[in-house]
Amino acid sequence: MERGSSKHSPRLDEQMSSEVNGLVQGPGTGGSRVEEHRVPEPAGEDQPEATTAPAGELRTGAPKGMSSEDVEARSRLGRFITMSALPGDREALVANARENGAPDDIVAALQGLPEGTRYQTVSEVWAALGNKNETTRW
Repeated sequence: MERGSSKHSPRLDEQMSSEVNGLVQGPGTGGSRVEEHRVPEPAGEDQPEATTAPAGELRTGAPKGMSSEDVEARSRLGRFITMSALPGDREALVANARENGAPDDIVAALQGLPEGTRYQTVSEVWAALGNKNETTRW
């Protein structure tokens, strides 16, 4: 049994579907066929451009004690330190970061870690570099 609208005939359903087709599918390669009054006007010369990112924090849900920039920077550091390097000391972390193609600023920061200290987690490395971790974890 084919399901359809019980309020309209199949022909009327098809007609109504084609009327909203431009709104649902949006502009394609051939351009939009939406009515002209539905196309948004561009911003004026003295108006700011529309943006999807609000002013301020770009990431929601940053843990207490850290900003969204801190979270992103710690995550960037963690991308170049694999679990096989932890626990590890400065030499192991620098070697692991180089193997993973870390940029020069990450390698230089890791080379600035104190010698002889073993780090268990990326958060410990982050804190040893002089940054703040979250104040409450859960």
